Amino acid sequence: MITQTERHQFILTKLSKESFVNVLDLCKELDVSSVTIRKDLKLLEDKNLLFRTHGGATLNNPYTIDRPVNEKEKLQSGEKMKIGAMAAQLIAENDSIIIASGTTVLALAKNIPPKLNATVITASLQVAQELNKHPDIEVMMLGGILRKSSSSVTGPYAQKILTDFFCSKLFLGVDGIDLEFGLTTTSVMEAHLNRQMIDVSQKVIVLSDSTKFGKRGFGRICGLEEIDQVITDSGISDHYVNQLESRGIEVTIVN
Repeated sequence: MITQTERHQFILTKLSKESFVNVLDLCKELDVSSVTIRKDLKLLEDKNLLFRTHGGATLNNPYTIDRPVNEKEKLQSGEKMKIGAMAAQLIAENDSIIIASGTTVLALAKNIPPKLNATVITASLQVAQELNKHPDIEVMMLGGILRKSSSSVTGPYAQKILTDFFCSKLFLGVDGIDLEFGLTTTSVMEAHLNRQMIDVSQKVIVLSDSTKFGKRGFGRICGLEEIDQVITDSGISDHYVNQLESRGIEVTIVN
Protein backbone atom coordinates (compact mmCIF):
# COMPACT_ATOMS: atom_id res chain seq x y z
CA MET A 1 0.00 0.00 0.00
CA ILE A 2 1.20 3.51 -0.81
CA THR A 3 2.60 5.38 2.19
CA GLN A 4 1.56 8.79 3.45
CA THR A 5 4.86 10.28 2.28
CA GLU A 6 4.33 8.87 -1.21
CA ARG A 7 0.79 10.25 -1.30
CA HIS A 8 2.01 13.68 -0.31
CA GLN A 9 4.70 13.61 -2.98
CA PHE A 10 2.13 12.53 -5.58
CA ILE A 11 -0.21 15.36 -4.58
CA LEU A 12 2.52 18.02 -4.69
CA THR A 13 3.85 16.76 -8.04
CA LYS A 14 0.36 16.83 -9.53
CA LEU A 15 -0.18 20.33 -8.12
CA SER A 16 3.05 21.61 -9.66
CA LYS A 17 1.88 20.41 -13.08
CA GLU A 18 -1.80 21.35 -12.95
CA SER A 19 -2.03 24.10 -10.26
CA PHE A 20 -5.15 22.40 -8.86
CA VAL A 21 -6.06 18.96 -7.52
CA ASN A 22 -9.50 17.48 -6.96
CA VAL A 23 -10.26 15.28 -3.93
CA LEU A 24 -12.32 12.74 -5.90
CA ASP A 25 -9.67 12.43 -8.61
CA LEU A 26 -6.98 11.85 -5.97
CA CYS A 27 -9.14 9.15 -4.33
CA LYS A 28 -9.31 7.25 -7.61
CA GLU A 29 -5.65 7.73 -8.52
CA LEU A 30 -4.32 6.76 -5.09
CA ASP A 31 -7.04 4.22 -4.25
CA VAL A 32 -7.79 5.70 -0.83
CA SER A 33 -10.85 7.27 0.82
CA SER A 34 -11.83 10.93 0.65
CA VAL A 35 -11.24 11.13 4.42
CA THR A 36 -7.60 10.12 3.89
CA ILE A 37 -7.11 12.65 1.09
CA ARG A 38 -8.67 15.48 3.09
CA LYS A 39 -6.35 14.68 6.01
CA ASP A 40 -3.40 14.71 3.62
CA LEU A 41 -4.42 18.09 2.25
CA LYS A 42 -4.86 19.47 5.77
CA LEU A 43 -1.35 18.31 6.74
CA LEU A 44 0.15 19.82 3.60
CA GLU A 45 -1.71 23.09 4.17
CA ASP A 46 -0.39 23.20 7.75
CA LYS A 47 3.10 23.04 6.25
CA ASN A 48 2.22 25.97 3.91
CA LEU A 49 2.66 23.75 0.84
CA LEU A 50 -0.84 24.34 -0.60
CA PHE A 51 -4.20 26.00 -0.01
CA ARG A 52 -7.30 23.91 0.45
CA THR A 53 -10.39 24.86 -1.54
CA HIS A 54 -13.90 23.45 -1.83
CA GLY A 55 -13.37 19.97 -3.28
CA GLY A 56 -9.62 20.17 -3.69
CA ALA A 57 -6.49 22.26 -3.29
CA THR A 58 -4.41 24.81 -5.16
CA LEU A 59 -0.84 26.09 -5.04
CA ASN A 60 -1.90 29.72 -4.84
CA ASN A 61 -3.96 31.55 -2.27
CA PRO A 62 -7.44 31.41 -3.83
CA TYR A 63 -8.74 34.57 -2.18
CA THR A 64 -8.10 37.94 -3.77
CA ILE A 65 -7.79 41.30 -2.03
CA ASP A 66 -8.70 44.75 -3.27
CA ARG A 67 -5.68 46.71 -4.51
CA PRO A 68 -5.46 50.27 -5.87
CA VAL A 69 -5.50 50.40 -9.66
CA ASN A 70 -2.04 52.00 -9.82
CA GLU A 71 -0.65 49.03 -7.88
CA LYS A 72 -2.46 46.50 -10.08
CA GLU A 73 -1.02 48.12 -13.23
CA LYS A 74 2.47 47.04 -12.19
CA LEU A 75 1.47 43.36 -11.86
CA GLN A 76 1.95 41.17 -14.97
CA SER A 77 2.06 44.38 -17.03
CA GLY A 78 3.75 42.71 -20.02
CA GLU A 79 1.20 39.91 -20.15
CA LYS A 80 -1.66 42.39 -19.85
CA MET A 81 -0.43 44.43 -22.81
CA LYS A 82 -0.21 41.30 -24.97
CA ILE A 83 -3.70 40.24 -23.91
CA GLY A 84 -4.97 43.75 -24.68
CA ALA A 85 -3.34 43.72 -28.11
CA MET A 86 -4.96 40.39 -28.95
CA ALA A 87 -8.37 41.59 -27.73
CA ALA A 88 -8.12 44.78 -29.81
CA GLN A 89 -8.02 42.64 -32.96
CA LEU A 90 -11.55 41.44 -32.19
CA ILE A 91 -13.08 44.92 -32.50
CA ALA A 92 -14.60 45.50 -35.92
CA GLU A 93 -15.23 48.77 -37.74
CA ASN A 94 -18.43 50.46 -36.46
CA ASP A 95 -18.67 48.04 -33.52
CA SER A 96 -20.61 48.97 -30.40
CA ILE A 97 -18.84 47.47 -27.41
CA ILE A 98 -18.59 47.63 -23.63
CA ILE A 99 -15.22 47.86 -21.89
CA ALA A 100 -15.65 47.23 -18.16
CA SER A 101 -12.95 48.29 -15.69
CA GLY A 102 -9.55 47.07 -14.57
CA THR A 103 -5.96 47.19 -15.70
CA THR A 104 -6.22 44.42 -18.31
CA VAL A 105 -9.10 46.10 -20.15
CA LEU A 106 -7.17 49.37 -19.90
CA ALA A 107 -4.40 47.58 -21.82
CA LEU A 108 -7.05 46.80 -24.46
CA ALA A 109 -7.97 50.48 -24.71
CA LYS A 110 -4.31 51.37 -25.20
CA ASN A 111 -4.09 48.91 -28.11
CA ILE A 112 -7.18 50.02 -30.06
CA PRO A 113 -6.13 51.45 -33.45
CA PRO A 114 -6.33 55.25 -33.45
CA LYS A 115 -8.46 55.50 -36.62
CA LEU A 116 -11.00 52.84 -35.75
CA ASN A 117 -14.66 53.87 -35.87
CA ALA A 118 -16.51 52.44 -32.89
CA THR A 119 -18.83 53.21 -30.01
CA VAL A 120 -17.52 52.31 -26.57
CA ILE A 121 -19.49 52.23 -23.32
CA THR A 122 -17.27 52.05 -20.24
CA ALA A 123 -17.32 52.27 -16.47
CA SER A 124 -13.61 53.08 -16.30
CA LEU A 125 -12.35 56.63 -16.02
CA GLN A 126 -8.95 55.55 -17.33
CA VAL A 127 -10.43 53.77 -20.35
CA ALA A 128 -12.54 56.85 -21.15
CA GLN A 129 -9.51 59.12 -20.89
CA GLU A 130 -7.45 56.82 -23.10
CA LEU A 131 -10.12 56.58 -25.81
CA ASN A 132 -10.85 60.31 -25.65
CA LYS A 133 -7.64 60.69 -27.68
CA HIS A 134 -9.29 58.85 -30.61
CA PRO A 135 -11.29 61.24 -32.83
CA ASP A 136 -13.40 58.47 -34.41
CA ILE A 137 -14.41 56.64 -31.24
CA GLU A 138 -17.59 57.74 -29.51
CA VAL A 139 -17.17 57.21 -25.78
CA MET A 140 -20.14 56.84 -23.46
CA MET A 141 -19.05 57.09 -19.84
CA LEU A 142 -21.39 55.46 -17.34
CA GLY A 143 -22.39 57.54 -14.32
CA GLY A 144 -22.69 56.40 -10.75
CA ILE A 145 -20.74 56.02 -7.54
CA LEU A 146 -17.00 56.49 -8.03
CA ARG A 147 -15.01 53.55 -6.73
CA LYS A 148 -11.67 55.20 -6.01
CA SER A 149 -9.56 52.03 -5.79
CA SER A 150 -10.41 51.10 -9.40
CA SER A 151 -11.08 54.58 -10.85
CA SER A 152 -14.42 53.31 -12.11
CA VAL A 153 -18.12 53.85 -11.46
CA THR A 154 -20.57 51.38 -9.91
CA GLY A 155 -24.09 51.42 -8.53
CA PRO A 156 -27.73 51.23 -9.63
CA TYR A 157 -27.60 54.38 -11.79
CA ALA A 158 -24.83 52.88 -13.95
CA GLN A 159 -26.83 49.64 -14.18
CA LYS A 160 -30.00 51.48 -15.20
CA ILE A 161 -28.27 53.34 -18.05
CA LEU A 162 -27.16 50.03 -19.57
CA THR A 163 -30.75 48.81 -19.99
CA ASP A 164 -31.11 51.26 -22.93
CA PHE A 165 -28.40 49.56 -24.99
CA PHE A 166 -27.32 46.29 -26.57
CA CYS A 167 -23.70 45.76 -27.65
CA SER A 168 -21.94 43.21 -29.80
CA LYS A 169 -19.10 42.53 -27.35
CA LEU A 170 -18.23 42.97 -23.70
CA PHE A 171 -14.57 43.00 -22.70
CA LEU A 172 -14.51 42.08 -19.04
CA GLY A 173 -11.67 42.12 -16.51
CA VAL A 174 -11.93 40.01 -13.35
CA ASP A 175 -10.12 39.39 -10.07
CA GLY A 176 -10.73 35.65 -10.05
CA ILE A 177 -11.75 32.74 -12.29
CA ASP A 178 -12.79 29.63 -10.41
CA LEU A 179 -14.05 26.50 -12.15
CA GLU A 180 -16.86 26.05 -9.63
CA PHE A 181 -17.61 29.59 -8.42
CA GLY A 182 -17.15 31.34 -11.77
CA LEU A 183 -16.02 34.93 -12.32
CA THR A 184 -15.49 37.23 -9.35
CA THR A 185 -14.31 40.68 -8.36
CA THR A 186 -13.44 42.17 -4.98
CA SER A 187 -16.46 44.55 -5.04
CA VAL A 188 -20.07 43.39 -4.84
CA MET A 189 -21.34 46.59 -6.50
CA GLU A 190 -18.90 46.15 -9.37
CA ALA A 191 -20.00 42.52 -9.69
CA HIS A 192 -23.64 43.65 -10.05
CA LEU A 193 -22.68 46.16 -12.74
CA ASN A 194 -20.66 43.52 -14.60
CA ARG A 195 -23.69 41.23 -14.44
CA GLN A 196 -25.80 43.92 -16.13
CA MET A 197 -23.10 44.38 -18.79
CA ILE A 198 -23.28 40.66 -19.56
CA ASP A 199 -27.07 40.86 -19.93
CA VAL A 200 -26.84 43.55 -22.64
CA SER A 201 -23.97 42.00 -24.62
CA GLN A 202 -24.05 39.47 -27.44
CA LYS A 203 -20.58 38.06 -26.71
CA VAL A 204 -18.66 38.06 -23.41
CA ILE A 205 -14.86 38.10 -23.67
CA VAL A 206 -12.88 37.82 -20.44
CA LEU A 207 -9.38 39.34 -20.37
CA SER A 208 -7.33 37.80 -17.58
CA ASP A 209 -3.69 37.09 -16.91
CA SER A 210 -2.97 33.55 -15.74
CA THR A 211 -2.51 34.48 -12.07
CA LYS A 212 -6.29 35.02 -11.74
CA PHE A 213 -7.17 31.36 -12.34
CA GLY A 214 -8.15 29.42 -9.23
CA LYS A 215 -8.86 32.62 -7.30
CA ARG A 216 -12.07 33.97 -5.80
CA GLY A 217 -13.04 37.54 -5.06
CA PHE A 218 -15.77 38.62 -2.64
CA GLY A 219 -18.36 39.49 -5.31
CA ARG A 220 -19.57 36.82 -7.76
CA ILE A 221 -20.21 38.09 -11.28
CA CYS A 222 -21.48 34.97 -13.03
CA GLY A 223 -20.88 31.31 -13.75
CA LEU A 224 -18.57 30.15 -16.51
CA GLU A 225 -21.57 29.20 -18.67
CA GLU A 226 -22.15 32.93 -19.26
CA ILE A 227 -18.85 33.59 -21.04
CA ASP A 228 -17.81 32.91 -24.64
CA GLN A 229 -14.07 33.52 -24.77
CA VAL A 230 -11.09 33.93 -22.46
CA ILE A 231 -7.88 35.64 -23.53
CA THR A 232 -4.95 34.91 -21.24
CA ASP A 233 -1.19 34.32 -21.22
CA SER A 234 0.91 31.17 -21.49
CA GLY A 235 1.13 30.80 -17.70
CA ILE A 236 -2.31 29.16 -17.65
CA SER A 237 -2.17 25.43 -16.84
CA ASP A 238 -3.38 22.75 -19.24
CA HIS A 239 -5.91 21.77 -16.59
CA TYR A 240 -7.72 25.10 -16.80
CA VAL A 241 -7.53 25.21 -20.58
CA ASN A 242 -9.06 21.73 -20.86
CA GLN A 243 -11.77 22.54 -18.31
CA LEU A 244 -12.74 25.78 -20.04
CA GLU A 245 -12.76 24.28 -23.52
CA SER A 246 -14.82 21.31 -22.33
CA ARG A 247 -17.51 23.86 -21.37
CA GLY A 248 -17.54 25.38 -24.84
CA ILE A 249 -15.40 28.41 -23.97
CA GLU A 250 -12.85 29.55 -26.55
CA VAL A 251 -9.42 29.99 -24.95
CA THR A 252 -6.92 32.28 -26.66
CA ILE A 253 -3.36 32.22 -25.29
CA VAL A 254 -0.81 34.94 -26.00
CA ASN A 255 2.92 34.27 -25.81
